[in-house]
Amino acid sequence: MQMAEPERQPYFCMNTREKVFRVIPHNQEQLEVLSNLAKHMQVDFWHPDSIAQVKLGTTVDFRVEADRCSEAEHLLQLSGLNYGVLIDDLQATLDAQFDNHVRSSGHHYEKYNNWETIEAWTADIANENPGLVSRLQIGTTFENRNMYLLKVGKPGVNKKGIFMDCGFHAREWISPAFCQWFVREAVRTYGKETIMTELLDNLDFYVLPVLNIDGYVYTWTKSRLWRKTRSVNAGSRCNGTDPNRNFDAGWCTVGASKNPCDETYCGSAPESEKETKALADFIRKNLSTIKAYLTIHSYSQLLLYPYSYTYDVTKNNVELNTIAKATVKELGTLYGTKYSYGPGASTIYPAAGGSDDWAYDQGIKYSFTFELRDTGRYGFILPESQIKPTCEETLIAVKYIASYVLEHLY
Repeated sequence: MQMAEPERQPYFCMNTREKVFRVIPHNQEQLEVLSNLAKHMQVDFWHPDSIAQVKLGTTVDFRVEADRCSEAEHLLQLSGLNYGVLIDDLQATLDAQFDNHVRSSGHHYEKYNNWETIEAWTADIANENPGLVSRLQIGTTFENRNMYLLKVGKPGVNKKGIFMDCGFHAREWISPAFCQWFVREAVRTYGKETIMTELLDNLDFYVLPVLNIDGYVYTWTKSRLWRKTRSVNAGSRCNGTDPNRNFDAGWCTVGASKNPCDETYCGSAPESEKETKALADFIRKNLSTIKAYLTIHSYSQLLLYPYSYTYDVTKNNVELNTIAKATVKELGTLYGTKYSYGPGASTIYPAAGGSDDWAYDQGIKYSFTFELRDTGRYGFILPESQIKPTCEETLIAVKYIASYVLEHLY
């Protein structure tokens, strides 16, 4: 069983010798060793999300508390389970993530911005581009922060739209960075670049820069590696729900936990979280308009499509596979970054309650999950120097999918 994430001091005071390990279990005994590790010490699974999703041949990345690292290494050695150390000194890597030394006091697209800065930016970019961007409030979070959505596109009649969200999991900082980058590039290149101009003339993009705002704030102030929301769970000392296990898509049947202390806790019911309900309500109200759903996560360099809650394939599986294959090829043209692609369940692991499966089941037939850089060298602690290349290549991919959707409106 995965233990609860403890309440922490701010990340810059964290114990300096936490490590991130990588192993690949090849037999049942090695799986048992990992299960025992997870049961008896503080193990934070980075990939996959929990011990329940580990299977033979899976690459497993996990973080171990500083005072348990020696014990963990000893157990791995005893079992004959080959392991690598992805991050030898987590604090040094945390410090090094802020490697963009252009420390402007305000918002900057090539650095990680805290929520207050992003919130101010949502107002500024709408005010500065009234003919292209408008800001809507779609709800409030558990801690009563306003959830802002940016509608990006040239005003028009009966326009179809694409919904894109970032920041589901609080520690995946590169995700909100991309949503901000996308909006900046939309307003910067409209009227100058053919594809973006055509897209914004004919489609609206509904961009939610951060879904899990409370969790994101917590990663800046208390625990950099927090994942879930910050809601209070009745009868439990553990806070938060995994928002990407909280949707009504095979809810809590597989790859999710009913234990509030687990990182993949599915919540007390589908849409129990104010944040997921706000997103779902907005999409339900605009179902006739929204023709594609894109959700941006990290890490692993994957482009996934439904289903994750079942191994069954979608009715348009061949089409989704064709789009994904072409998209990752386009993405790789800029820096040679390699992405894998496929249905969620068979490509990584089964997981119920995801927003992409839910959106697809609502009738949005172009539904994709991006897992951005990297493949584990930095994991969730991607340095700021990688924001620009990550966002540039992801923008190519999003524009490719959007162009396809525009040509295949339904």
